[in-house]
Amino acid sequence: MTSAPAPFTADDYKARMERAAQSAADAGLAGLLVAPGPDLVWLTGYQPTATTERLTLLVLAAGQDPILVVPTLEAPDAERAPGAPAVTLRDWTDGKDPYAVTAPLLDVDGRFGISDNAWAMHLLGLQQALPGTSFASLTEALPMLRAVKDAHELERLAAAGAAADATYEEILKVRFSGRRELDVAADLADLLRQFGHSQVDFTVVGSGPNGANPHHEAGERTIENGDMVVLDFGGLKHGYGSDTSRTVHVGEPSAEEKKVHDLVREAQNAGCASVQPGVACQEIDRVARTVIDEAGYGEYFIHRTGHGIGVTTHEPPYMIEGEELPLVPGMCFSVEPGVYLPGRFGVRIEDIVTVTEEGGQRLNNTARELTIVE
Repeated sequence: MTSAPAPFTADDYKARMERAAQSAADAGLAGLLVAPGPDLVWLTGYQPTATTERLTLLVLAAGQDPILVVPTLEAPDAERAPGAPAVTLRDWTDGKDPYAVTAPLLDVDGRFGISDNAWAMHLLGLQQALPGTSFASLTEALPMLRAVKDAHELERLAAAGAAADATYEEILKVRFSGRRELDVAADLADLLRQFGHSQVDFTVVGSGPNGANPHHEAGERTIENGDMVVLDFGGLKHGYGSDTSRTVHVGEPSAEEKKVHDLVREAQNAGCASVQPGVACQEIDRVARTVIDEAGYGEYFIHRTGHGIGVTTHEPPYMIEGEELPLVPGMCFSVEPGVYLPGRFGVRIEDIVTVTEEGGQRLNNTARELTIVE
């Protein structure tokens, strides 16, 4: 087992907050308001121990020191966060108006980016306190905020990808036939944890006709000889995501099953090969989709080709028609075309790819050929 990477420092978090504040200014925003969730973790290392209705909000603006507004009873936890030395804490006590504490920190007529997952009651409270302000979701206003990873983040993503690969290699050794999807999903979760994941986000096991549902939840269905089985699993290791998909077959596949699997593999290879700096995100989707369209299966490819990954397993950028953002070295995202034949079977093959100066590098490297399992 490899050693854990060195933790991020207060200086790392300070640099992220400065970059985020400047990006907001460059986008014409007065600042950023960051609620508990992945953005706050990425910017400060702080994650409240429990979901709470009490206002917690990081206020960032170019040229100003970062301020973290927290409930008094949670201030000790916030002070222990690794990024805490780079922020000023402003606490408020129960019975006081948290918006009255926050309002003086904001431009009364400013437009602010705000976390996608901020509670509506907090946004409405700020609007009531400062009726001249306006707001935009961070995904809309700064979709690239977390998209480009530094070397330390890439190290963590590579480790998460390697752990997912090790999980796949081990799951091929278990018996599929005669067991429930839930049993194989439990094996996947156990293996992800065995290989260092602190959090398991999903373990899709779609057997036979269930494989035609891309987000099928593993269920009571017993896997049978002759089933195609879609495996899609991932979570967080060292705080960064893994996500990979492979499709296996119980016993010998039919000619059509082989054909569809070969087609998806061709599309996935084409999508990965098209990754280059400067290429629009939508081009990755177009390349993979064209392969499937031209083979006559286009109507059965029913989702985007990929999504970004980082401190969450799904985040911008998205490989989808209409997304014109150019690829930049350090971006990480999935390439995962699929074909789903209702009532029959599905096939998906997925790797995480990072953009390099020369092209794209896969972070998943297990065999993509159709593997026979028992």
